[in-house]
Amino acid sequence: MKKVIIIGGGLAGSEAALQLAKREIYVDLYEMRPNKETGAHKTENLAEFVCSNSLGSYDITNASGLLKHEMEELGGELIKIVFETQVPAGGALAIDRELFSQKVTQKIEENQYINIIREEITEIPTDTPVIIASGPLTSDSLSNNIKEFLGEEYLHFFDAIAPIIEKDSIDFEKAFYLNRYNKGDADYINCPMNKEEYEKFYNILINAPKIELKSFEKNAKFFESCLPIEVLASRGVDTLRYGPLKPVGLVDERTGVENYAVVQLRQDNKSASLYNLVGFQTNLKWGSQKELLQSIPGLENVSIVRYGVMHRNTFINSPRVLNPTLQSRKNPNIFFAGQLTGTEGYTESIASGLLAGINMARYINEKELIELPQETILGALTHYISFEGHTSFQPINSNWGILAEMEMDKKTRKNKKLKNELLANRATNTLKKFIEEHK
Repeated sequence: MKKVIIIGGGLAGSEAALQLAKREIYVDLYEMRPNKETGAHKTENLAEFVCSNSLGSYDITNASGLLKHEMEELGGELIKIVFETQVPAGGALAIDRELFSQKVTQKIEENQYINIIREEITEIPTDTPVIIASGPLTSDSLSNNIKEFLGEEYLHFFDAIAPIIEKDSIDFEKAFYLNRYNKGDADYINCPMNKEEYEKFYNILINAPKIELKSFEKNAKFFESCLPIEVLASRGVDTLRYGPLKPVGLVDERTGVENYAVVQLRQDNKSASLYNLVGFQTNLKWGSQKELLQSIPGLENVSIVRYGVMHRNTFINSPRVLNPTLQSRKNPNIFFAGQLTGTEGYTESIASGLLAGINMARYINEKELIELPQETILGALTHYISFEGHTSFQPINSNWGILAEMEMDKKTRKNKKLKNELLANRATNTLKKFIEEHK
């Protein structure tokens, strides 16, 4: 009987399990929750979204959007459930995270090829096919064993989670619905600030006490695209106004005024009863978080259902140990997937689990493993994290900069929209041809 062990029931592990199952390969899927908690997850469901409910853009001229289209072309399973649980979010693809994880868990529980085992794996079984998708919150025991197996030091960075509030506690005499530049339906809730209100908010933020990091965490690095709001604020009084609180394109029709700063809230569940604060990842103490949020116009009586927290993310030095197929260079039985590989982001985690599942099935069936072309986003991403020339490897999202170069004239290259359309069309055509050739 063909069988694979998957360590970790997160986004990557769940996708990999479903890919193997539909190829009639049996899977033992190990998930340590709820017997051992991570400190960030709230349920025992598989494929739980932790930091946010947004997967970013679905627009094919956005790198993250293109990656989603590639996942659909490659037969992704979780992307189907994403659309089943989608909530309004303007140009972004956001989900009811609780409903999503429930549906994924049910789909896996009902699959005859997948056996869920609620136990912690502390040592890698090296004599059998394994996909390690234990995620950025891999337990210390398994982390140490992986480090011993790879012979490479781990790198660490911190990821911060934004607060979630009840919609009913928002004062709509001050807040208003609008997407930036009035694009599409008005999915976001906006809380405007004048200069005085912003300065009060800023002073609370920069003086608020933070949760003390543990000694072993203090030398870790922040991931630039998920910085805590207090870290951004420390770079200057106007940093937030040109970042997550930028007011451009958000004019309240009731006043016609472009405000000094605007806090945006994004729908977090299907029933639209919960909203998360966009760009408000934080490590402030909970009392300070409440004071800060209550200083925002429209949130004076805010009801917080989940405070922001910060947790350590763990990733391997992939350029030293992985191939673009996500197979370990040291032991062909071992594959890695998810954020543990340094592919940062929900969409990227699912996509890496998809590729790991496909390649593990090919490995089991003694077929040549596939390396996706670098003209595709997923191919570029896996080649990037496995590129041995890195001198200082850090986690990365999908982005246009990692794609293989494309010849175009100077005028076209300066036209960002046109350039992205050309890159997206090339990626789509390349992937379709690749799929036809490799079946």
